[in-house]
Amino acid sequence: MSTFNLKKLFSYTAVLSTLLPGSAIANQPPRGAVYTMTNATNANKVLVYNRDAQGRLGAPQRYDTGGKGTGTSLGNQNALVLDQANRCLYAVNAGSNQISSFLVKADGLLLADKINSGGSRPVSVSVNRNLLYVLNAGGTVGNSDNISGFIVDKNCKMLPLADSTRPLSAANTAPAQVQFTPDGQRLIVTEKSTNKISTYSVLPSGRVTGPRVFVSAGTTPFGFAFGKRDQLLVSEAAAGAANGGTVSSYLVKPNGDLQLITSSLATTETATCWVVVSNDGRFAYVTNTGSESISGLRVSFGGNLSLLTAGGRTGLTGSGTTPIDLSLSNDGLNLYSLDNTRGTVAVFRVNLVTGQLVKLQTIAGLPAGANGIAAR
Repeated sequence: MSTFNLKKLFSYTAVLSTLLPGSAIANQPPRGAVYTMTNATNANKVLVYNRDAQGRLGAPQRYDTGGKGTGTSLGNQNALVLDQANRCLYAVNAGSNQISSFLVKADGLLLADKINSGGSRPVSVSVNRNLLYVLNAGGTVGNSDNISGFIVDKNCKMLPLADSTRPLSAANTAPAQVQFTPDGQRLIVTEKSTNKISTYSVLPSGRVTGPRVFVSAGTTPFGFAFGKRDQLLVSEAAAGAANGGTVSSYLVKPNGDLQLITSSLATTETATCWVVVSNDGRFAYVTNTGSESISGLRVSFGGNLSLLTAGGRTGLTGSGTTPIDLSLSNDGLNLYSLDNTRGTVAVFRVNLVTGQLVKLQTIAGLPAGANGIAAR
């Protein structure tokens, strides 16, 4: 065999070794990771699952948050979030009124800080650059719901921002989520029991003004996510009414006003709660906690919504499951759904062209009451 042909053979062999099952690829660093937390009452822990090139998950590593959970559902979205650079991970400790932060390492996590949340029963966090806000769902007389701000440094340490705590539209609102708009200029909060959506304007100091309060298009506004061009997509659980789940879309105006685009599109499923949007803004996915399913949505250029799948069932999470939190991997190729009743994570492959889902795997072993999911 000529020298040229030998070189070609060695080259082909090297390529094949990265593609064949059981080859050298198994020894390469993980493609990314998925994070969730136990929300346990004695000691809350974050679980880290390395994911392979297909998005499948391995066995978890466990890291103490230093705080406590509640052991029960928090009725929330964004209990566990990564910052934009995937350097810091933030987790709520709803049972001890604290927030924990971790440095994200190639081989796991390193606890960086733990701090009081600025209120009672933190359920959701959002971070934009060096600014973090916590949503506290106090829900008791004299300990009302609020949002509270923190400055974070490059080592994921948190410092309370003086005079940053602001009330919601009322006390006892059963709030579900707080999140910065993509430009960092506003904060949005959903309130389940009042059927309100509140917006706050972020000042250069990091403090906020507001709230500006808007009536939700549908009943029980829950989770939300942002699309392109200032679009806001909000799930509506309809108080858990059978087959009553809906999703609405809004335009977020520069002054914080919300302009309705699509009003309460029916998923035909039950308890539509958590929302994520694809990287290109063309698709959205919502979990239907009472229907063991995920609904996919098409999002038009102008923010109009339509069902991706007739009947509203784009993905099935499994018999007896109650899917709650959702997260997309950074590349948008995998969707992860947490079930906090049977203690599982369902793994789906996303078709980037059609938006359809193919189930790849179910990971078991999480405790009942687990909460929050984030992926990179």
